[in-house]
Amino acid sequence: MAAMPLGPHHHQPPQQPPLPLPLPLPQQQLQQPQTLNEPMKTTAANGVSDMNTDKEMSATVVDSNDAVTGHIISTTIGGKNGEPKRTISYMAERVVGTGSFGIVFQAKCLETGEAVAIKKVLQDKRYKNRELQLMRVLDHPNIFRGLAYIHTVPGVCHRDVKPQNLLVDPLTHQVKLCDFGSAKVLVKGEANISYICSRYYRAPELIFGATEYTTSIDIWSAGCVLAELLLGQPLFPGENQVDQLVEIIKVLGTPTREEIRCMNPNYSDFRFPQIKAHPWHKVFHKRMPPEAIDLASRLLQYSPSLRCSALEACTHPFFDELREPNARLPNGRPLPPLFNFKQELSGASPELINKLIPEHVRRQTGLGFSHIPAST
Repeated sequence: MAAMPLGPHHHQPPQQPPLPLPLPLPQQQLQQPQTLNEPMKTTAANGVSDMNTDKEMSATVVDSNDAVTGHIISTTIGGKNGEPKRTISYMAERVVGTGSFGIVFQAKCLETGEAVAIKKVLQDKRYKNRELQLMRVLDHPNIFRGLAYIHTVPGVCHRDVKPQNLLVDPLTHQVKLCDFGSAKVLVKGEANISYICSRYYRAPELIFGATEYTTSIDIWSAGCVLAELLLGQPLFPGENQVDQLVEIIKVLGTPTREEIRCMNPNYSDFRFPQIKAHPWHKVFHKRMPPEAIDLASRLLQYSPSLRCSALEACTHPFFDELREPNARLPNGRPLPPLFNFKQELSGASPELINKLIPEHVRRQTGLGFSHIPAST
């Protein structure tokens, strides 16, 4: 089953190094080391990851010839904190995607029959690969919720949010974030590469050469994906680095000196044509819900600090329909779990929690903030 992209593919940006390989299957996926004839690793994610931090993982592959089809992949999880160990096996079925960093193949869980995508990445000692290390400590579903989790708890920046790295399950309507090949734990004061993230979804501070950026670059990318979903095509389809900034200026207008300083305080060239911002309601179709346009505008701000956080995005009125007690999917199925937040609520204000989690859920879970007016 191929993933359903959020938007058409007739405006694909040219590939640039180092772009990771997308996972095209919208199902549970595997994260583990694997032994074959060549050095490699195999990773996957359910949302962000199905593997909890305290789980041990090992894997063996039966029939380790060059072909993928027919391989049996077994992984052992558990074994810590008194948890019993258990083995899960997968049968590799067919290759569904290839790239410069490896391949993705479809497999089936022999215990449950569930379809999974397994990513096999060739290891190159010249490059540091953090993907498996990060996925071992990440465990969370969905997109904005997933970003809130990885930004808040381990402090991970994905650095390549784009439609090709989002997986859609058409049955449950869950959308999940995959491919952590470019992800990194950002440390304040530590320089990072600025030539990162696929061009159409690259935050302007990266274009201005910032190296001490924050997780808000993921928020910009998520805003670009949302806008593409609403438009049916990329919002900023730049042909190169300079043209990408031009496309952004066409919509947001010329950034002020203060906005440029917020993006990169070391940038000194301010020679830009003065262009006024294009009204957001004119960017999208006139029948577009105003809540959707407002959310996109809050994500796509020049100043990184002015972009709403992932958790704040979840509180936006655009998602209020999902907070209704009797909300269902279009196919009549119940909604997937949406309010089972974990550590990402630590430090959240009562006002934010009150907006985020509907009263009927707060009553069920014992979150005692129902006395706070919804308008706060």
